Amino acid sequence: MAPGDFERQALQTVENLLAALAEYQVGPDALLKTTVFVAGQERADLVRVWDTISPRLGRAPSTLIGVSMLGYPDQLVEIEAIAVV
Repeated sequence: MAPGDFERQALQTVENLLAALAEYQVGPDALLKTTVFVAGQERADLVRVWDTISPRLGRAPSTLIGVSMLGYPDQLVEIEAIAVV
């Protein structure tokens, strides 16, 4: 979805994560740690993604990592999360 659009992909990715948590009747407060992968060439790409998702993730410790590519064509953002349910 939204090839080339870091913000839209970041928003959809975090919404998918929150929907998965809601399936277990928990919210972002259940997150213990997240790792956010961003396939971008510039530090500004990482900042845009972080600014989009961080208000939705709560206070869980998080790591933000820039990578050269992700698993699917045109994929720019991936979030790995550990939660207590």
